[in-house]
Amino acid sequence: MGSFAICMQNWFWQSTIMVSSSTQGLVTQVELGSTYGALFIGAIIAAILFGLTNVQAFIYFQTHRDTGRTFFKLVVLLLWILDAFHLIFIVHCIYYYLVTHFANIGALTEIVWSFKLQIVFDVPIIHGVQLLYAHRIWTVSKGRSRVLPITAGIFAVLSSSVSIPLLWALFQCHLFSDLIRVEWATYMALTVISCGDVLNTSSLCYLLATSRTGFFITDSSIQKLMGLIIETGCLTSVCSMTAIITCAVMPKNYIFLSFECLLAKLYVNSFIALLNSRYYLQADRDSTVSSKSNVRHSVYLSERYLPSSQDERLKGEHFNHADDEATVHPARPVQAGSCVSVDETEATASACGDSRKTSYLELV
Repeated sequence: MGSFAICMQNWFWQSTIMVSSSTQGLVTQVELGSTYGALFIGAIIAAILFGLTNVQAFIYFQTHRDTGRTFFKLVVLLLWILDAFHLIFIVHCIYYYLVTHFANIGALTEIVWSFKLQIVFDVPIIHGVQLLYAHRIWTVSKGRSRVLPITAGIFAVLSSSVSIPLLWALFQCHLFSDLIRVEWATYMALTVISCGDVLNTSSLCYLLATSRTGFFITDSSIQKLMGLIIETGCLTSVCSMTAIITCAVMPKNYIFLSFECLLAKLYVNSFIALLNSRYYLQADRDSTVSSKSNVRHSVYLSERYLPSSQDERLKGEHFNHADDEATVHPARPVQAGSCVSVDETEATASACGDSRKTSYLELV
């Protein structure tokens, strides 16, 4: 019995060593750091971006709480719901691989259903936002040529049809190694998305640049709005181009998949930020007007409370010559309330300028 127990113990340790060595070999082949580690980091950043989406949506609903039920309120709500489900599928995918099937190397090579569904949700989010951008271009181009909005709308519709081959190819894959065979669909979809971003951004910036009125406050608002549009458009374009480059350079890891997880979040944030542009611009203009009024008020106080010696000296200088008495007028302080408001300036600009000059107001 003693020799039998020793033999069984030796067999157990040998089999354990063989299993551990084979497991280590599979782990070496999978390279967890550049595969599921990259997906894990992408999921963390996606969760942060979803938090920004919540803040943007809260600001929008707070600033438009008195407008009743509108089309863009429903759009923001729908985008928030799609973005929430998109994050849920990403989290389930990471939980499935790193928690439920922890140390199950065979399961790491298979594509879970939630991974496919989060890419399915990418399509309505990305192409829906591009259609909404085309609608904004149509609004801004009121009174002018409709070539740009029609072009943007047609391109958005056609680009959404390009995603159909990508989804078909994705659902034909059952292992992550199969994704290498459908790289062409990834390149095509991401390239079309990047081209759509460039088209929408350039169209909006062109229409805003030609809407200048010559008034400082209005032109300053247009310039800041153009900067916001360029920044958000560049973010989505850079993310999609980075996904293309990483997929071409490193096709055997999942770094490009982590960038694809962020793309939908950036689109949602960029569009809601555009809807909140009036809030951001108004807050900036209010701070500017407040700072100017404070400066004027401080100048008035410094003149009002001059020391008596300086006051007498100034009076002596003013009334030294009798001939100048008729031309001397008492200085009036600059009232903070006398400054023209932003809305009055924009109304003056719309009254003095061309009707197309105030088209940027339709955007915000």
